[in-house]
Amino acid sequence: MSYERTQQIEQRFVKLIDLIKRERLNAGQLASVLGVSRPTIQRIIAELKRRGYGIRSIRDDSGWRYELVGGPT
Repeated sequence: MSYERTQQIEQRFVKLIDLIKRERLNAGQLASVLGVSRPTIQRIIAELKRRGYGIRSIRDDSGWRYELVGGPT
């Protein structure tokens, strides 16, 4: 994978973390903001969890949302 592509992916990770720190968004909303598909959002979240980020899905009155509950250890 090229350096530029790797940087683009890492920047996407940082943007997603920033978004779910500020507000609770669902996969569709995150996909729309980042300009990617829902499956890509799921892969990003899985990778961030693997890296130690405490991301959880919560259900509220408006449906499912993501919440950041901790960073990597």
